[in-house]
Amino acid sequence: MFPKTPVLVCRFTQKEIDAVTPRERFVKALTFDRPDRAPRDLWALAGIGMFRQAEFDQLLQRYPLDLTNVGSPFPKSPRVQGAPSTKGIYIDEWGTEWVSAEDGVIGEVKNPILADWDKLADWQPPHELIDGADWDAFNRKCEATDVFRMAGGEVRPFERMQFLRGTENILLDVAFQSPEFFELRDRIHAWNVRYFEGLAKSKVDAFFMMDDWGSQTSLLISPDMWRELFKPLYKEYCDIAHANGKFFMMHSDGYTESIIPDLIEIGVNALNTQIFCMNIEELAKQFKGKITFYGEIDRQNILPFGTPDDVRAAVRRVRAALDDGTGGCIAQCEWGNTDPRENIEAVFETWME
Repeated sequence: MFPKTPVLVCRFTQKEIDAVTPRERFVKALTFDRPDRAPRDLWALAGIGMFRQAEFDQLLQRYPLDLTNVGSPFPKSPRVQGAPSTKGIYIDEWGTEWVSAEDGVIGEVKNPILADWDKLADWQPPHELIDGADWDAFNRKCEATDVFRMAGGEVRPFERMQFLRGTENILLDVAFQSPEFFELRDRIHAWNVRYFEGLAKSKVDAFFMMDDWGSQTSLLISPDMWRELFKPLYKEYCDIAHANGKFFMMHSDGYTESIIPDLIEIGVNALNTQIFCMNIEELAKQFKGKITFYGEIDRQNILPFGTPDDVRAAVRRVRAALDDGTGGCIAQCEWGNTDPRENIEAVFETWME
């Protein structure tokens, strides 16, 4: 595990702030080592880059980010057809067919390719991606920046199973636990391990993975079942990261409070989750100082429909609960395709107060 520093009160001069690199700032936040401010990150949906690039560039000029997602080292897959987040059909590297009704959104899985277990015998994860990875080019991208470097978003075990089987099927699979369910899980896990073992030798600072586990009010499956079926996978990923001096960061939508102690136990350093689906003050009481809260401002209600004053109040609530200046907090939000730019600006303005 990475070290944690005792709580100390400290004020920084502007000269000291200017001397801190974004990468150093991020590491200080993750290790509770009193960063000069909470590091910044912004997740923009595809429609922002497609239709609002000028606004995006202007905001980044004003509020430069402290983190970059380096992307992947993989070549183009022969399985891919179409383009992601564009109207029509897109087939991804795993063979999943996405249908989008409009540009700027990823769409939905309409025809899961493994809805029938009979097709499992002929299906394999895209090992050709890992076999053809260009790690030299990937490392050059890492070395070209002084911000914190993250990669690994292709790893999403439960979601990948859901995309391949369909939502209803995979929830039934979790309940009945057929041999085919475990075969699919383990094939995907083996691919994930190969990828993370490659990242472990690269120049990234952190592994990143995602799996959406929460509904608005609870986990999608029982916490005990999650611990039995998926926690061991996550622990293996964390172990690979930490054994190679990397941090481990994770995203999960929805209500996830019931498994946060487990994520802390296995070594997740930072969690991006929808804290506005939970009691933020209670989260702070239980978990502050044990895991870094990787941002989130309510993107279901406040960012798309609130005023800048509503946004400022939301950020102040998060800061009052979680940001005591010792670290463990990242100033992050998601920019939805139709969210007003003024609301996103208000997020970062308020984090600078």
